[in-house]
Amino acid sequence: MSYKWLEWAKRIQALSQAGLAFSKDVFDIERFQELRKISEEMMQEYTGLEMQKIKDLFTNESGYPTPKIDVRGVVFKDNKILMVKEKIDNRWSLPGGFCDIGLSPAENIIKEIKEESGYDVAPKKLLALFDMNKHPHPPQPYHYYKLFIQCEIIGGQARSGLETKGISFYSENQLPSLSLGRNTESQIKMLFEFLRNPNKEAIFD
Repeated sequence: MSYKWLEWAKRIQALSQAGLAFSKDVFDIERFQELRKISEEMMQEYTGLEMQKIKDLFTNESGYPTPKIDVRGVVFKDNKILMVKEKIDNRWSLPGGFCDIGLSPAENIIKEIKEESGYDVAPKKLLALFDMNKHPHPPQPYHYYKLFIQCEIIGGQARSGLETKGISFYSENQLPSLSLGRNTESQIKMLFEFLRNPNKEAIFD
């Protein structure tokens, strides 16, 4: 299935958001407001969502539009990788989430891993920085960059959090059902390359 319409809607939304952030001319502002309305109508037509939900999710942001940052923790133990079971879809992902303002990527991943798995960790290495659009994730209303940071367990114990319902370590060839909005099989397998080759350089796209 093609999601070209979603890319068009997101691009129109981004242009309208940037225009509304910087335009002073009242006629230009009206034009950018109309572009935003078109992007909302495209989303409603193809998704069937209520317009208010689309506004809340898709078009209520202001300022210059930039990609959102999602950080994921990569923790190896006994040649297996740490994963948590997400309550929202009952599938598995690397612990992580959106970067919070005021915290560095390293501070964010320490917080996320503790909250979602119970483990205390020390960040060791940035393994990858990916553009979500270049990987086989399901379609999303936002544009994301995904950071994968390798961490070492220094304390704590396995414990589910508010958003998770399970913690386990999985081998490369026995991965569970993945939460594809958060991570893909190809990404997980790529991360195991760093386990086999600790000197491997960081990957970006």
